[in-house]
Amino acid sequence: MSWVSLLLTGWSSRAPSLLLLVMVSRDVGLRVGLEGVQTSMCSRWGSRVEEFNQGPDGDIVIGGLFNLHYQPPVLDQEFIDAPLYNPCTGLQMEMLKAAYAMEFAVEEINSNPLILPGVKLNYRILDSCGRHPWVLQGAFSLISYLASCPCLSNRPRFPNFFRTIPSDVYQAKIMARLAILFHWTWIGAVIVNNDYGHLAIQTFQEEIEGSGVCLAFSETLNRETIEEDTRRAAATIQHSTARVILIFCWYTDVRELFLQLAKINVTDRQFLASEAWSTSRDLLQDVTTYKVARGVLGVAVRSARIPGFRHFLQGLNPSDRPGDFFLREFWENEFGCSLSTTPLHRRSRSDSSSPTNVSSASHANRSPLAASIPLCSGRETLEGVQNVFTDTTHLRVAYNVYLAVYSAAHALHNLLSCPDEDSSSRGNSCNHLNKVNFTTPNGEEFFFQGADIPAVYDLVNWQTTSEGSLKLVLIGRVDGLELHFNKSTIQWTTGSSQVPISVCSESCPPGTRKANRKGEPVCCFDCIPCNDGEVSNETGSHQCRQCSIEFWSNLAHTACIPRKVDFLSFNETLGIVLTTGAVSGVVVTTAVFVIFLWYHKTPVVRANNSELSFLLLLSLKLCFLCSLVFIGRPSVWSCRLQQAAFGISFVLCVKTIVVLAAFRSTRPGAGALMKWFGPGLQRGSVCFFTSIQIIICIIWLSLSPPKPHRDLGFQGSKVNLECAMSSVVGFAVVLGYIGFLACLCLLLAFLARKLPDNFNEAKFITFSMLIFCAVWVAFVPAYVSSPGKYSVAVEIFAILASSYGLLLCIFAPKCFIILLRPERNTKKHLMGR
Repeated sequence: MSWVSLLLTGWSSRAPSLLLLVMVSRDVGLRVGLEGVQTSMCSRWGSRVEEFNQGPDGDIVIGGLFNLHYQPPVLDQEFIDAPLYNPCTGLQMEMLKAAYAMEFAVEEINSNPLILPGVKLNYRILDSCGRHPWVLQGAFSLISYLASCPCLSNRPRFPNFFRTIPSDVYQAKIMARLAILFHWTWIGAVIVNNDYGHLAIQTFQEEIEGSGVCLAFSETLNRETIEEDTRRAAATIQHSTARVILIFCWYTDVRELFLQLAKINVTDRQFLASEAWSTSRDLLQDVTTYKVARGVLGVAVRSARIPGFRHFLQGLNPSDRPGDFFLREFWENEFGCSLSTTPLHRRSRSDSSSPTNVSSASHANRSPLAASIPLCSGRETLEGVQNVFTDTTHLRVAYNVYLAVYSAAHALHNLLSCPDEDSSSRGNSCNHLNKVNFTTPNGEEFFFQGADIPAVYDLVNWQTTSEGSLKLVLIGRVDGLELHFNKSTIQWTTGSSQVPISVCSESCPPGTRKANRKGEPVCCFDCIPCNDGEVSNETGSHQCRQCSIEFWSNLAHTACIPRKVDFLSFNETLGIVLTTGAVSGVVVTTAVFVIFLWYHKTPVVRANNSELSFLLLLSLKLCFLCSLVFIGRPSVWSCRLQQAAFGISFVLCVKTIVVLAAFRSTRPGAGALMKWFGPGLQRGSVCFFTSIQIIICIIWLSLSPPKPHRDLGFQGSKVNLECAMSSVVGFAVVLGYIGFLACLCLLLAFLARKLPDNFNEAKFITFSMLIFCAVWVAFVPAYVSSPGKYSVAVEIFAILASSYGLLLCIFAPKCFIILLRPERNTKKHLMGR
């Protein structure tokens, strides 16, 4: 099989549509050196090509092959006898117009003195009748106007092939660009089961890779089982969540699919059309599929106008072209009349072995029906006719043919303009076709890139008219892969300008991230809220972004905001409770102080050295007040004052030791002790023990004082502002010293618990010291484990608890006697035992 045969059989989705550049040497003085170059036309079983038209004699013949009729499949093909073909039926006016575009281009070139001066072109137009033309084996060069298979761009395999239609690779990529542009991430596909469909969907998938677009399904249609396949595809479309469907099929397959969809009332899908059916008038005018087909968005072969072509078509008349059989056929169909009572003189179709046979079987005798058709009057004209044939506003196939003829003419012009080339080089028109570069009468620059031309397409939309029908509207163009159109001009399948949504999962809003579902395409996912401290400010984020250390996520997790400074303040509930506790302690201590001052001459007050009692009350008041220093925004001075005030105030509890010594002095033999441990020494001991704590605090605050610090390590929306301990040793020494004195006081009070009197203060001191020690032992682990401001609250609570313990255990019994049991406030009662 020749490479031409491979070329044609490899693209079975299209009728053969080729422009054959056939150059024949004639005795007109051209001396092109083309020896033995001719068109050899071979015929296989039952294959034939009908002659359509041939121009007057010329120097160079350009042959054109057009699918002017639709040919049904072979009925019998057992390879024993010649296969039986049905007659060619159904004149295709679009292809007829394309054939006349070739004739018009040849006549226009012949009248142009700048192209091929002194050389006259001739044309020979053949009707392939929908079958593979096995007759092209000797063709010199081929220029196609409709073959768009990507395989034909293979120059080593098809070195003599050119085309004026872009490769299907481009329209498949354009479909992918449209899907990405409109955010259609979940698309269904219906393709014809041949190279046209498979190569297109393969290119589409390659183009959408990594873009977030997925194929929901891909259904294939076979011509042999089209009804069954379209029924299956319609059911798949109905049950799929994809709302946008990509279709790479011939228009007859699409019509059957739309009929099946109309039967099950599926009218809300948005279809993307390939150029094979995007401009089909049959589908546009089919009222049964109107609701299904409205809103179709498609890629179409680029359209253009050919100056003077409409006038040329309107001037066609069978009386001026007696050998133009197909014009006569069109004329009779259009005007419903017969041109003559005699049959058209066309060669017998039964003689299929001759390449130039022209059939007359269909016209051998006028049928009774044909006899009833009136004769044409001769006054019929195409000037007022409005149909597909006379419409030249958007020429697509015809314009491709027009460009093909012009490219062949310019290649011939370049070839014949090189007299110095040898005969072998001049005979190779492919070299000159590769170099063709000219400007068309429309002002368009034309050139080949290998076998192809730069990709240019139209974007079309099927819109509803006021009459309720569909019309084809040009909404934009595509140059290469650049889209040029206005979105607002599109009418979608819903009838509105709102872009339809076709997704497997709705886009994740800001503040969430995508989480792919196991075993499903990447377009199907769940939206997971970002964790605290993470944000996503874009729709469809794959990951949440961690906020920097000084920032935190807002409530919606869409932005990082500065973390709020957090500290124990007077305005919050916890601060108010602690402040109330501290102020209450100061008030109670002051009340006790007043009571003791008012009753300072009573035995209960005097029995315990009233001076030291007042000093103890003063120290407790300072303890309550120092807790207030811990509340509020930390500053340099407040951080230093907190621990110093706390440590010094609690050291004054040494007063209990003096009280214990005072009680022991009442025992026999205590006079000597009392002599040495008199009031002066008692005051001196208090000052001495307090001075030690003051020295410790001075050294600590001088060397490594606490200072305000932002604790960024705590993960949350707030930054904890605290007084950081620069030296834990200093804080431990302060607490250790207080603990040492407390333990010493507890020990001495425990030893004096059995003193002989009715009011043994040592018992109450022992109990108060037990509370004091228990509070501060529990403080350490609670302080270490509490985060942020709560560690400050723990320390304040420990100060208040221990202060209230001392106040209540030591002074509450005395106040009870002074205020409620005054009869016991006598020396006799106190020394009763």
